[in-house]
Amino acid sequence: MQGVAFLFILRIFAKKIYMKKLLISLFMIALMASCIQKSKKENIQSESCDSISGQLIVFHAGSMAVPFKEMADSFKALHPNIEILAEAAGSVECARKITELNKPCDIILSADYKVIDKLLIPKFANWNIPFATNEMVIAYNPNARKANEMDSLSWTKLLLLKDIAYGRSDPDADPCGYRTLLCLQLAEKYYGIKGFYNKMKGKDNQYIRPKEVDMLALLETGDIDYLFIYRSVAIQHQLKFLSLPQEINLGNKKNAANYALAKLEVKGKNPGEKMLQTGEAMVYGFTIPLNAPNRKAAEAFAAFLMDAEKGLKIMEKNGQPSLKNPYVNEYDQLPEKLQNLTSRVK
Repeated sequence: MQGVAFLFILRIFAKKIYMKKLLISLFMIALMASCIQKSKKENIQSESCDSISGQLIVFHAGSMAVPFKEMADSFKALHPNIEILAEAAGSVECARKITELNKPCDIILSADYKVIDKLLIPKFANWNIPFATNEMVIAYNPNARKANEMDSLSWTKLLLLKDIAYGRSDPDADPCGYRTLLCLQLAEKYYGIKGFYNKMKGKDNQYIRPKEVDMLALLETGDIDYLFIYRSVAIQHQLKFLSLPQEINLGNKKNAANYALAKLEVKGKNPGEKMLQTGEAMVYGFTIPLNAPNRKAAEAFAAFLMDAEKGLKIMEKNGQPSLKNPYVNEYDQLPEKLQNLTSRVK
């Protein structure tokens, strides 16, 4: 009898333990469900309360097309209430949309920071942040004529051949265009080929286009064999390309004194005016115009762009070296969130 009673008590005790565990499990499940619901509710509230909304109008250099698309998608994922309206063009043309056509713009990304200095500051903007670099290369179609003979020494002779066509962008509309001409001037001095610059400048002008990326189709169809373009664009479009000596590719600031030997005039601020372009290492820059319609969104995007783990990381991924904590001449004019991502000129 005592054994039976003991078993009976043991069963009751086991049942109580089981019920206790069951109750604890049910409580934990209910708690987790509550947390999930709360998290979802907070996310929804966060999205609905996101103050970054409306339209964000961006003018950007054609060479920025690929990384900008990726940045825009990532930024929109963080701010789903924003609508990004992007226009790609040559950087000079982008600036003229603001200065001559009075088109609204929240942020402009220029392939040459000096476009902002010369055309926008001080009337249309009051600061300029450098954020990336690049270099000139010669891209080519795999089926290009004489492609198997092209190298860092022979290109100057091959591109002058009548049966070989090369493309470049418009120096009056696009930094890549005047950088091509500066590069050709430097090449004449570097290789010691008298008259090389003028011969190249006068050749194949029917293939000049407003911006460098407009010529990619000409290269793909074989209308042109070679193309002067930025290294980042060649990488992004998986093009074969010839790297040029640092003394002429405008990609190394250590060669600043040598680059400065090249000069040319392009279209200036106003009709009939000319603007001097002097060779220097490539630096991209951006600004927010004074009359930006959506300044709050523009500042948020600018901070995203300058974040080493966000915008700058996307630039690096797309073959374009970025500038972290760059020096800014107009540092005191910057919004506070951008001051934290840049440096004051010493």
